[in-house]
Amino acid sequence: MRPRVSVQDSALRNGNFSLRINPVRSEDAGLYEAQVAYNTEVRTCQVELGVITVTLSPPSPVVENEPLLLSCNSSHRASLVEACWFHNGLLVPTSGTFCSLHGALSILRPAMSDAGSWRCQLRYSDNEIISATYNLQILGFDGPTNPVVYAAAGSAAD
Repeated sequence: MRPRVSVQDSALRNGNFSLRINPVRSEDAGLYEAQVAYNTEVRTCQVELGVITVTLSPPSPVVENEPLLLSCNSSHRASLVEACWFHNGLLVPTSGTFCSLHGALSILRPAMSDAGSWRCQLRYSDNEIISATYNLQILGFDGPTNPVVYAAAGSAAD
């Protein structure tokens, strides 16, 4: 997993044997075990790393009015009970423009107003709640509603 994995050597003296993984990938999910030997003593601990991913299809850049699919997946082993999506902190109703199924959100005609922070929240049968955020960028025209612009001859027009 090198070079994505590091241990803080300076923290070892203080008894901190933390492992840092940056960036985390889906395949990093699983059980990790640390084993520390000091003199005749051996200590172990186990930590399970769960990973949640949000993916975009088709991949960026997203063009205004072209359908897109945001998918939310987790390595959690329990059964998925509910998936909710939030846009800029507000719960998204799944009707009309937005359709949600099994952790995926389909946006049929994305608009410039759909850009921003999207968070999926997954609730499982064991009451575990997991969430992740995706920053959606959309290419489109964010200009005046009237497409006619007048400029004086000899001047610049934007």
